[in-house]
Amino acid sequence: MRRGVKAAVVGGVFAAMVGGAGYGAYNLVNGVTGGGSAGGGPAEVRTGPPTRGEISETTREFLKAWADGDARQAAAYTNNAQAASAALTGYREDAHLTKVRLTAKEASGARVPFSVSATVSYKGKSEKFAYDSQLTVVRGRSTGRALVDWQPSVVHPSLRKGDTLVTGEAAAPPIEAVDRDDVVLDKKSHPSLGPVLDQLRAKYGDTAGGTPGVELYVRPENEDAGSRTLLTLAKGKPGKLRTTLSAGVQKAAEQAVLRSDESSVVAVKPSTGEILAVANNRKDAFNAAFLGKVAPGSTMKIVSAAMLIDKGATKATGAAPCPATATWQSQTFHNLKGMTPNESATFSESFARSCNTAFVKLIDEDGLTDASLTEEARDNFGLGQGDWKVGIPSFDGSVPASAGPDRAANALGQGQVQMNPLNMASVTATAMTGAFRQPVIVPKALDDRQLATARGLSASTVQQLRQMMNRTALSGTGARAMAGLGGDIGAKTGSAEVDGQEKSDSWFTGYRGDVAAAAMAQRGGHGGDAAGPIVAAVLRAG
Repeated sequence: MRRGVKAAVVGGVFAAMVGGAGYGAYNLVNGVTGGGSAGGGPAEVRTGPPTRGEISETTREFLKAWADGDARQAAAYTNNAQAASAALTGYREDAHLTKVRLTAKEASGARVPFSVSATVSYKGKSEKFAYDSQLTVVRGRSTGRALVDWQPSVVHPSLRKGDTLVTGEAAAPPIEAVDRDDVVLDKKSHPSLGPVLDQLRAKYGDTAGGTPGVELYVRPENEDAGSRTLLTLAKGKPGKLRTTLSAGVQKAAEQAVLRSDESSVVAVKPSTGEILAVANNRKDAFNAAFLGKVAPGSTMKIVSAAMLIDKGATKATGAAPCPATATWQSQTFHNLKGMTPNESATFSESFARSCNTAFVKLIDEDGLTDASLTEEARDNFGLGQGDWKVGIPSFDGSVPASAGPDRAANALGQGQVQMNPLNMASVTATAMTGAFRQPVIVPKALDDRQLATARGLSASTVQQLRQMMNRTALSGTGARAMAGLGGDIGAKTGSAEVDGQEKSDSWFTGYRGDVAAAAMAQRGGHGGDAAGPIVAAVLRAG
């Protein structure tokens, strides 16, 4: 990324009346200066929600000062004058936005939408720039004044905390990202890839052979996140960047996550570790598929099962009773509502039914310690060392050694375990093949980076895991979601309970042929309800 570009955010000419004429009963001067009351005593501090008149007056004066280029005065009408002043000063000086017209629209309570029309001028190049934003008027905590609740998104809806607007030479040359078959991947055809393409451009734009253009763009506080172009004043020359993605699988993934709000999915090729698709359906545009850090629920039982088999605690055909409850270190664990106890169940059956109590009873077997699950995850599945080099920022899971009740909770994918769909897709790929191949989204040969390594699994453990996952897909908790998928298939469901959240997060991971996929849908309920159909759709496309 190029250095020396000043960060910023607006100024201009106020050219439209803000709605609310006739509401001017509020003493604005007194509100700004804090002057005393007419009787000479202390001014009365207002309480309660801002009135309609206060909302109109504050909105009008704030927008007028902003459009006039008086950042300090505009900031005085906010509840964070320092941050607002810096952002509005930068809007004019660093984003080079002038001739600003701000038009307030009809308020909805304390929320006031408004339109922005401006001109971006930089080194002889000018372009019109228009967008919509909104502000909210709140009561100042100490002053009682009606103030704009300052958020970066007031300046532009795409701005988040730490972001700044910049106009100048682009932070990196543009890229033409292509899939494994040379199909171009762009934001218009694959909107969920937007953050990923931004990160790829930030990481590889300077080495992909392109030249930068001139842009108005959002520069994030974390440079690895990649800049987001809002307006192009002069096009640069894109460099070609080959990825491991598959346009067909990517399209299926993007359509699949639309089934559930706040959902994410990742598909990988187990034989190589290449990432075939990554998609998110989130309001915040966060790449939770790669960067999420949440409990994976019972999908973690793949790793826990491998640990129990590797340590000799049980085997697929061994006994694994499934009582109604099981207690470990004074904490009582339950199964999903409606599960019938089975004291004569095998491990394969308890795995396919996702019986929590069977796993809780097994973690006390000889040879197991508080660190056993951590060691299995790290040494055999490559998780939790912070050394994955996917090609863009990612999180490689966390499975800390835990004593007390968390030892049992961790084995169920709760407690202190944190994962994301990328991690669980990799877990499934390792369980399928026995080899840990660190996931990548661009070929290793592109920059010769050092990939993470792990020992992998024995042939016997792989055979048992595949048998149990196949049973889950055909007749267990994953059967409904995987129905209609032929060939060699396997699955594992998960429902992760989250404090303060009535409905659990839905998790599902599965494989078919040489594709492994994992999905998570926040507040989606049981694993087969929301995440299951997402994974099945991706596997069908692969």
